[in-house]
Amino acid sequence: QVQLVESGGGLVQAGGSLRLSCAASGRTSGRTFSISTMVWFRQVPGKEREYVSAVSWSDSTYYSESVKGRFTVSRDNAKNTVFLQMNSLKPEDTAVYYCAAAEGYYMDGDPIPESMDYWGEGTLVTVSS
Repeated sequence: QVQLVESGGGLVQAGGSLRLSCAASGRTSGRTFSISTMVWFRQVPGKEREYVSAVSWSDSTYYSESVKGRFTVSRDNAKNTVFLQMNSLKPEDTAVYYCAAAEGYYMDGDPIPESMDYWGEGTLVTVSS
């Protein structure tokens, strides 16, 4: 089994920055992490979980249109950790951000939550205007 734990959320003013981290742990976390596409989703109460960004096991990066040019995703396979650097934050970025892992997943369009194998508990990002 693999556990994912997000950190780095908080309150920030519009235009500010935050860096989220997601660390994988567990008996098979190293192998799982190395072959997984890691995906960030976010969710606002009352709305569906929304895809934000992804990084494949080969380090290819992907972004939703709403965050392209502002967010940067990266991974450190030696530390089983994925990061989401969020710059120029807007109030509409306010959400709970979730990290997810999908083993052997090939990006073909925006990933959907149903395709993920593991989830973190989420970290709250609040952007004030």
